[in-house]
Amino acid sequence: MTALTVKQLKYRWPGQQGLTLDVAGLSLQPGSSLFLHGPSGCGKSTLLSAIAGVIDIPPGSIEISGTDIGAIRSSARDRFRAEHIGIIFQLLNLLPWLSALDNVLLATRFSDARRVKAGPRPDVAARQLLAELGLAGPSVIDAPASSLSVGQQQRVAAARALLGMPDLVLADEPTSALDDEAKTAFVNLLVRECAAASAALLFVSHDRSLEGYFDQSLSLAQLNGSGALVC
Repeated sequence: MTALTVKQLKYRWPGQQGLTLDVAGLSLQPGSSLFLHGPSGCGKSTLLSAIAGVIDIPPGSIEISGTDIGAIRSSARDRFRAEHIGIIFQLLNLLPWLSALDNVLLATRFSDARRVKAGPRPDVAARQLLAELGLAGPSVIDAPASSLSVGQQQRVAAARALLGMPDLVLADEPTSALDDEAKTAFVNLLVRECAAASAALLFVSHDRSLEGYFDQSLSLAQLNGSGALVC
């Protein structure tokens, strides 16, 4: 079973004349990784929103682990997203009043399956992920998310997305505030953890210096209106 299948996806934002998305086909196998690049405003974030079920799409156009995302109601999509998808949002979407650790643990509090996959001590697994991302010690992991730098918040969001081994990880410009050394460590960990958990990874960025870390790389312009891509 594929982790992600996109076929004949067409989407137009309300009030817009042309199509934002016109994707003939895309298929990601469990454990594979794809780097998707393109300039700002070309539709990369819209594609991630469609895959995550945040926007309404036609039935039959996106399947995740065999589930037709467009065919289920929005409330069911919310539950499915919590269970099967880890997301690193461009705007991060951390709860500012919660600690870094508690933000990471939200992944297991919204999903029983991911709590089980995280092991008998999800807090220990969360601390390990944070430490591997360079965030260790109570002054960081116990601090409110609002007190952290943007780069630190990006890494907290990554740990939240990875905890509990989701089927698919979506990353939207997750390294924009990291220096080169932190960026390399971040991408290496993300790719390694996804492969170890057999999670497909779709990584969106304009920073093409990163594309060598991934199994496949393409631009959204290539994908829009193109033939199917399988990786």
